[in-house]
Parts: sequence; structure tokens; C-alpha cells
Amino acid sequence: MNRKRIRKYIALFFAVLLPCFLLTGCGETRQDVDASYALFDTTSDYISYETAIDSGQDESLFASDLCVGGIENSDAFLETVDEAKTEAVFSLSDGEVTYANNIYKKRYPASTTKILTAYVALKYGDLDQMVTVSDSAMSILDPDSSVCDLVVGDQLTLRDLLYGLMLESGNDAANMIAETVGGSIENFVDMMNEEAKALGATQSHFVNAHGMPDADHYTTAYDLYLIFQEAIKNNDFVEIISTDTYAASYLDADGDTVNQVWVNTNGYLSGDYDMPEGVTVIGGKTGTTDSAGACLVLYSENLSGDPIISIVLDAEDHRDLYECMSDLLSNFAN
Repeated sequence: MNRKRIRKYIALFFAVLLPCFLLTGCGETRQDVDASYALFDTTSDYISYETAIDSGQDESLFASDLCVGGIENSDAFLETVDEAKTEAVFSLSDGEVTYANNIYKKRYPASTTKILTAYVALKYGDLDQMVTVSDSAMSILDPDSSVCDLVVGDQLTLRDLLYGLMLESGNDAANMIAETVGGSIENFVDMMNEEAKALGATQSHFVNAHGMPDADHYTTAYDLYLIFQEAIKNNDFVEIISTDTYAASYLDADGDTVNQVWVNTNGYLSGDYDMPEGVTVIGGKTGTTDSAGACLVLYSENLSGDPIISIVLDAEDHRDLYECMSDLLSNFAN
């Protein structure tokens, strides 16, 4: 091991590991060990020389803008901490995990999966590309899928599909994006897993582009943070998730015009739930299945303009989800 790497690991120990040992004993978290990271795994995944080289980044800059976790249930300002839920707040301006409850616990992501789908599509796709909806993409949809009512033969742009994906949470849009950008759904899913790993989200695995339940389709709140914080660096992504309604106009198989209005499933943007006082919700992604519970990954700003990522996974229902999220965000209004 060369001297540069030795110095780096020594610095890492004093900057991250030692305070954790002093404050928490490191590893005394509230979830099962086999469902969580060890702290060394997380820090080595995001700061190591090998990962930096693999992702094509300079070693000295890799992970410099990330909130590095390790302390669970920190700053327990919530009146009631639900041990079953996953809750997290990440302060992007100072790189701190300001609240963490079960953020390394294995969770089913439901439609929050679509954050990664959109990220991969924006990275590798052409937003102006015309797409014709295929039978192969539509025929494999689960009948319980959330869709944006695409029909085989419809002709629309990749940009339209991304709005259908992120606002209406269309699984039909997800499949068509996967086929268009990846050449096949299977290849696109491989791209998703490769991109997740490159971002440090090593405790996740995806088997589809939409998030329908599968035992081998899982993530953690910290991994979702890693993916989401990279996605919001893309202006097109932020523009899409911050849109409350989108008027889609495209052609069907006969060349006739189809007009649809897709409404954001984000309850803060749709007006179904009030934003916490002092907080401006920019956008995010919802997700709900029986196995995942009610989920929300959110990008907001407080009164000072400080950016915040907040995550709630496995809430009992939508009311519980937004009550918990508002409770989290109200502590960062200033």
C-alpha cells in the first residue's frame, strides 16, 4: 500500500470512524446486522481508491460532496421514533446526515426505483428521440401496474415518456424507456445496476425499471440518497420532478392526436398535502406497494435556501407518509 493511500485511510479513521466509536459505539444500530451495512463497508465503498478509479473520478475529489452516514437515529427530534420505518434527512449544503433511522436497512423501493430509471435515461438517452410504443413493452405489464395509458403504436418523445414516468408513475413509460435506451429491458436493468454500483449504491439490486415487487429488487435509504443526489445535478431531471402537471400531446398508431394531462403523484405538488411552513418542496418521487409500504424521496429547500434530501420508506399509508415527512422537514425550516 503506497503512502498516499495509507495517509488517506488514517485521515478517514480520524474523520469518520473515530468520532463514531466515541459517540455511538459503531454498529449498535436498531436493525439486524444482515440487513444493514457495516460502517467500514459504506465508507470504503464511497471513498476508496479503487472505486474512484473505477468510476473515472479523481481520487482526491471522489465523494467530496456526499453526506457520509454511520450514526443511526441521530438527533431524535421526532416526538415518536417509529422503529419500523426508515426516515432520513440529508443536508446537502454541509454534507451531513442530520437525521437517520434505519437508513441502511434493506427495503423494497416500489416506484422510487424510477429515480434511477430516469437518471440512466437522461445520461444515455436523447430527449428528443421519437419512440413508438411496442407490444413487447406493454404485454408484460402487471395488471395492477400504475400506468399513464400508453397504447401500442403511440408515437411520443423520450422526454414525454420521462414525464409520464416521474409524474404519473407510469410503468408502461418505464418499460418503453428501458427498451429505447437499453435496447431491451434486460439490458437496461443491467445498466441500472452498473450505474447504481458506480454511485456507491452497493447494497441495492434492481430487476425491473418500474419497481413492481420482486424479492431480488431492493435498496436502502442511503443508496436512494446516493442515486437521487446525483440525479438532481441534472437540470432536466429537476425540471421534470418539479412539474405539477404535464400536458402530453402525441400521435397514436393512426396518426391522430392524443392529449393527456399527467398529474404529479407527489402530494405536496398536487396540493393534497400542505408543505411544512418554511420549506419549499421542489420535487421527488413517490412509491407504494404492499411490500414496500408508502415511500417518498424528496428534494426541498428551507428559508435559507439550503438544499435538503429527505426520505421516508415503509410508512403505513399516504397520510402516515406525509405526516412523517412534514414532521422531518419542519425541523429544518430555518
